[in-house]
Amino acid sequence: MKRTKKSTGTRYILANDPSITGWGWAVLEPNGNIVETGCIKTSPEHKKKRIRKGDDSVRRIHDVNLVLMDVLERYNIVLILSELQHGSQNAQAAVMIGVVSAIAQTLSDVFQIPIEWYSEGDSKMASLGKRAATKNEMIVAIDKLYEVPWRGIKYMDEAVADAISIFHVAQEQSEVIKFLKNM
Repeated sequence: MKRTKKSTGTRYILANDPSITGWGWAVLEPNGNIVETGCIKTSPEHKKKRIRKGDDSVRRIHDVNLVLMDVLERYNIVLILSELQHGSQNAQAAVMIGVVSAIAQTLSDVFQIPIEWYSEGDSKMASLGKRAATKNEMIVAIDKLYEVPWRGIKYMDEAVADAISIFHVAQEQSEVIKFLKNM
């Protein structure tokens, strides 16, 4: 099914900190003004619902997709930015890294919106000047750089800060964002 993109109005960028547990996202103008932020929280419920683990994973993927598709349909998103996940603690975590990357790439493909990938280390370097940082350090750094509508809920604010930090590194490196700023 081919989806049509909105062609008029303000152009927006969707920045992502992908995770099946707490997917942080932010819609921004190319100049860095934040339009909307959110965090998509999903939890495993296979034991409680007495369903197979795989079926529960599919439900969680569906929940993430619904929110992101809604955002893409409400805004004239012309560029998607995403953290490229790496490393894992176990086999299940490795599978989920593949899943969240596939979600972002598939939405890019279906909505015909280009996607750029950035590393967590690069986003921290751009935001803090170092490659390693705590979640709280990221929130403080992003708060100094952007006017963020924080929710006061730890996991949400952490995920949103990480999504905005992906935008921050892209502002420095992306030729597409440089072009959009000059339009």
